[in-house]
Amino acid sequence: MPLWAANKPLVLASKSEVRRKMLAAAGVPVESRPASIDERGVEARAQLHSALEVAQVLAGAKAHTVAADMPGRVVLAADQTLTLDGRRFSKPSSREEAAGQLRALRGKTHQLHSALCVVRDGEVLFEASDDAWLVMRHFSDHFIDSYLDTAGEGAYTSVGGYQVETVGIHLFEKISGDYFTILGLPLLPLLEFLRASGMAAA
Repeated sequence: MPLWAANKPLVLASKSEVRRKMLAAAGVPVESRPASIDERGVEARAQLHSALEVAQVLAGAKAHTVAADMPGRVVLAADQTLTLDGRRFSKPSSREEAAGQLRALRGKTHQLHSALCVVRDGEVLFEASDDAWLVMRHFSDHFIDSYLDTAGEGAYTSVGGYQVETVGIHLFEKISGDYFTILGLPLLPLLEFLRASGMAAA
C-alpha cells in the first residue's frame, strides 16, 4: 500500500524547490503552482502586528489564490518571516541588501516563524505554525563577501539571506528548533493532518 492515498497530488502554491523536495522526499506527490500575490500589499492591508501573523496570513493568501483556479484540488501554501529584536526582515533583493541583513544578524539570536495553510474550494482545511531560534556567529565583513560569492542567487531566495541546508550553515554557531520549520514548512503537523484526513496512510 502506498503512503499517498489521495487520487491526485497535493498542489504546492510555491516555486520553492526546497519545499517541493521536502514533500517529495516524504512520499507526498506534489504539483507546483506558484501563487502570484502582492506580499507587502497583503501585509499592509491586514494591519498585522506579529511576524507569525504575517506568515500565517501570507500562507493563506497564497493558498486561496491558487485554489480559486483549481476547483476540487487540495492546495498547500507556506510562508516564513524573520525577526530580530522586534525588527522584521524580508528576502533581500540585492547583494547590498543581503550583506546589510547579515551584518545586522551576526553575533545575535534571531527567530524564524514558519506557517502553512491548506485550502480546498475556498475552505481552510488546516493551518499550522512553528518558531525556531538561530544564533549567528561573529564573522567579518570579508567573510560576508566570500559567503555571498559562494551562495550566489541563493542568498536572495530566503529571508535573512541564507539557506541552512547549503553554505548558509557556515553563518551559525547554534540552531534551536525543528529542521523543517527552519526550511520554511512545518512538515510534521502537515503529515499528521494528511494522515488524519485520509490523504496519507495512517
